[in-house]
Amino acid sequence: MPAINCGGVVRDSMFVEKTSSGVKLLRPAFLLGVLALFLFGGVVRAQTIKDMPPPPDMRLKPKPTPPPKPPSEEVLDVVKVTSNLVMVPVSVTNNAGQAVQGLQVADFRLLEEGKEQQIAEIGDPEQVPLDIAVLFDISSSVSQKGFFAFQQNAAATFLREVMKPVDKAAIFTIADRPVMVQSLASAQDAAAKMVSIQAATSSVPTAFYDTVSAAASYLTANSPSRHRRVIVVISDGDDNFSETIKASSIAEARANLNGQQTPASALVSLLEKHRRAVAEVQQNVLKADAAFYSVNPGGPSVRLNQISLRAQNSMETIADASGGTAFLPDSDKDLEQVFRIVAAELRGQYLLQYYANSEVPANTFRRIQVSTPAHQEYRIRARQGFYPKKAQ
Repeated sequence: MPAINCGGVVRDSMFVEKTSSGVKLLRPAFLLGVLALFLFGGVVRAQTIKDMPPPPDMRLKPKPTPPPKPPSEEVLDVVKVTSNLVMVPVSVTNNAGQAVQGLQVADFRLLEEGKEQQIAEIGDPEQVPLDIAVLFDISSSVSQKGFFAFQQNAAATFLREVMKPVDKAAIFTIADRPVMVQSLASAQDAAAKMVSIQAATSSVPTAFYDTVSAAASYLTANSPSRHRRVIVVISDGDDNFSETIKASSIAEARANLNGQQTPASALVSLLEKHRRAVAEVQQNVLKADAAFYSVNPGGPSVRLNQISLRAQNSMETIADASGGTAFLPDSDKDLEQVFRIVAAELRGQYLLQYYANSEVPANTFRRIQVSTPAHQEYRIRARQGFYPKKAQ
């Protein structure tokens, strides 16, 4: 093939292409390129070695490439999405007191302030873990009843029977201050700790309100939000040493020791402090999404004493609001039966979950009501309301 002179540079160029038949064909695009070289050959001057720039001096270190500037920080609007997920523990038993299991979302109806709510999820009692805080009164008002060890054994048996391997229990003692003697642990560990607790050997005051609030705070901080939370109290509920009423109680006790009669105004003030303390405890229990159960070892005689009766009524108020029960056994023989009833309720305790109106201010009590419309014969125990969570 002929050589092509392109501005002094001699190149061999192939004009043809062999096909499968052996015929050589010209490429049109290639021909146009060759024609352009002929037309502009006199204009374009080939680059000679003299025209090329000198090689770089390798003795000089190249200037480092400056690092790229970081992109300017983009200010983004942070949108906080707050959802008020409400947990509603619901115990369902039949007329015989047996746990009713296997219910679905469609079996429940939930109202908030009279308006029906859509249940987002239901936790089956066989699947949702249970976290229990057991509060054991060791103060002189209870330990001198004569069957302290019987209470311990009954409570330990209750833990072993009601708890599954995934469940946990913590133990608090009620005396002059809240003391957690066992953090959340297995049934065996918690039961062993329960029977090892020593009763008070001398007169010890009772900080009942403070201990219940401490247990509620502990469950809030240490129990996952989607677990069922329960507070079980073994006490007469008589408080004389919690922070809210301590000063007034001490003044009253000193007056009695000195044979002085406490002024009526002071008694009214003390009763008002008790009322406020109970309301605060109730609020703390509800904010912890816990069901409150109490077992009063005092027996029916508590109804003969104004102070004891007030204490029992206070525990009933807290229990009713949270969906639990306040028991008053007739004797120590009934204690085991009471724990069996509590165990049955917990075995049939569902955890209903729904999203409430997030616009409702915190600390505004919202009333709720739960029913099973298709099974009116069932006994339902559920919390009476809740306090919206504060926006994070």
